[in-house]
Amino acid sequence: MSGTMKTTERIVAPGGPGRGGPFGGGMVAQKSLAFGPSAKRLFRRMAPQRLRIIGLLVLGVASVAFMVVAPKILGHATDLIFNGVLGHRIGDAGTTKEQAIEGLRATGDDKMADMLSGMDVIPGVGVDFGAVGLTLLVVLGVYVAAALTGWMQGWLVNDLVQKTVSELRDEVEDKLHRLPLSYFDKQPRGELLSRVTNDIDNVAQSLQQTLSQLLTSLLTVVGVLAMMLWISPLLALIALVTIPLTLVISKQVMGRSQGLFVDQWRRTGTLNAHIEETFSGHALVRVYGRRPEVERTFAEQNEGLYQASYGAQFVSGLIMPMMMFVGNLQYVAIAVVGGLRVASGSMSLGDVQAFIQYSRQFTQPLTQVASMANLLQSGVASAERVFELLDAPDESAEPSGEGGAVLSRGAVGFEDVSFSYDPSRPLIEGLSLEVAPGQTVAIVGPTGAGKTTLVNLILRFYELNGGWITLDGVDIATMPRPVLRDRIGMVLQDTWLFEGTIRENIAYGRPSASEAEILEAAQATFVDRFVHSLPDGYDTVLTGETGGISAGERQLITIARAFLSDPALLILDEATSSVDTRTELLLQHAMAALRSDRTSFVIAHRLSTIRDADLILVMEAGQIVEQGTHSSLLSADGAYAALYRSQFEAPVEEAV
Repeated sequence: MSGTMKTTERIVAPGGPGRGGPFGGGMVAQKSLAFGPSAKRLFRRMAPQRLRIIGLLVLGVASVAFMVVAPKILGHATDLIFNGVLGHRIGDAGTTKEQAIEGLRATGDDKMADMLSGMDVIPGVGVDFGAVGLTLLVVLGVYVAAALTGWMQGWLVNDLVQKTVSELRDEVEDKLHRLPLSYFDKQPRGELLSRVTNDIDNVAQSLQQTLSQLLTSLLTVVGVLAMMLWISPLLALIALVTIPLTLVISKQVMGRSQGLFVDQWRRTGTLNAHIEETFSGHALVRVYGRRPEVERTFAEQNEGLYQASYGAQFVSGLIMPMMMFVGNLQYVAIAVVGGLRVASGSMSLGDVQAFIQYSRQFTQPLTQVASMANLLQSGVASAERVFELLDAPDESAEPSGEGGAVLSRGAVGFEDVSFSYDPSRPLIEGLSLEVAPGQTVAIVGPTGAGKTTLVNLILRFYELNGGWITLDGVDIATMPRPVLRDRIGMVLQDTWLFEGTIRENIAYGRPSASEAEILEAAQATFVDRFVHSLPDGYDTVLTGETGGISAGERQLITIARAFLSDPALLILDEATSSVDTRTELLLQHAMAALRSDRTSFVIAHRLSTIRDADLILVMEAGQIVEQGTHSSLLSADGAYAALYRSQFEAPVEEAV
């Protein structure tokens, strides 16, 4: 639950209640985007890294060029060996090739004669091992060069991907600070965390594993195709016949698996939201005996994630074996036709060997691209979820300048204010109010009356539907939010302390505060009273939910933090609800002194804590139904008096 919004004042998340954890977290609606536009948008994010991309292309071309030329050179080595073996067998030294062919035809061996006619054979001369060795050294050098350029390409891809993802994380972080509070009200925390962490990590992993290989595969297809056309257009045509079949297979499988991957990551976010919610309220789950329900919900969502993940991986995994089957058919066709052409003398054995290698190199990148489809689709599906976050509407634009004034006196005015979280459910309508500087205003009323909403509007956590709010005569809509909030201190019912020392937590709202000022704030709010009982005093590190101190002591630290910031306007939302009676009395004295120079809004359910307030507002259904001092409201015998009697007189009557 948001710390700045009451449960009854929240909007139910899309999907309705009860579809998240046991406390009603909603499931976020998802809409699968098209693979193409999302992939293009993801790759466009790499545009600022132009120099790295150019270097990646150059290294990719060089690496592929080395790999493509190697089979042709190896084919030449094969020809040297095969020609030497045949030359040694078909004649004596001094016999010409033509004479050897005529001799074979004379003996009726026309097939050998035809094959010999297409070969560079010198009768009577054996294998030139020197030439073979030199050729193999050249091949070795080519493969070493290919490996080095490939390694450099991998290093550059890693640098490119990590910088791109780092910028994406920065953009997401900046976006989170620009989103309105209403966005977080509608998002389960675990779902949001899943987008910010799991999905971005998956994008990085997918790009890391596919980008370099995808580039290399595409360049390899182009380079190998060129070599195949050079060696034998007929065999190249046989290899090309299989391409439409592979494209049809890939398109059908990818179209099916893309939706499954989006569903997989949506379910991952939903499961994360359930886990985060249930473990945050682990104590409540046990107290109310909801463990079986929590486990059942987890099992259902986990099973749903299993089915989605299994389906996505199984369907995308079909590409690899199907592509390998097509590649094997191609291999058989090339081997048969190539063997016939060698027998006819229209091709050399080395060229057939090189072509068979090229056919493998031609189908291998297509198979690799197919095998990368599941990774790429998974990454794009995660990118879609991140883009949905980035595309969410920002807070309304900040006004230019400084708003014409800096809050210093604390005069607050509400003029015909209207606001609702849901347009179909009005909450506050036509509210008007004037608060003088230095006044303490208490806001009371039943749960859901709009008390917390009223102070949230002052902080511009939400924008008004109508009317305006002024501080020191200045419309807050004309003031930049940082300027407005710089002079407002707020203490919530739910304490929030970060992992750090007590001293750092007190100084959170004013990091430049001196040690003497920190101690003064701690003493004024009675933090100093219990700090000295801790082993490390003000250097005690707070961790987790407790950090070794009680809930009341944590609340005292948050109050000290607000006091140290020295705000002109102080907002206390049930700030003393977690402290004991004696500490509450001490805090009342401390706050009375601190409120002397500032305006204070106090939201309270315990009416005994606001008897001395200058003005008490009684709210019901978003409207101020009564206002006045404690004594005047009791005399009026209205809504406030009824609330007061329900707290103090009813127990006495029941006892009697």
